[in-house]
Amino acid sequence: MLVVAVALAVATGAVAEPAPARQQQLVRMVRQDCGSCHGMRLTGGLGPALTREALADRLPESVAATIFHGRPGTPMPPWRAMLDEGEARWIAERLQAGFPEESPRGADAAGVLGVERNSR
Repeated sequence: MLVVAVALAVATGAVAEPAPARQQQLVRMVRQDCGSCHGMRLTGGLGPALTREALADRLPESVAATIFHGRPGTPMPPWRAMLDEGEARWIAERLQAGFPEESPRGADAAGVLGVERNSR
């Protein structure tokens, strides 16, 4: 029953966002690991560009499936050993919105995600 609920949540996009510390790890992974093939600015290299413009016609579910399962017969590996399907979906959604820059060490998740804090 739990498996069905999780599958339904992933299929409908109702997946909880990763915790802020995990978001930082995922941003670093994409910028460093994915960037080694897709370019450090994600504008393409061995692999295609992962920019908002390049992914505009792709469904987030399709991008997440590629991240999670890889593409057999190509250099694109599956990342399921490093993240779960919800995290793959989170990455896909961020890529399609314009992926955040990696924050300097010690910055909080708000800095990573480009969210400014209210200063009072």
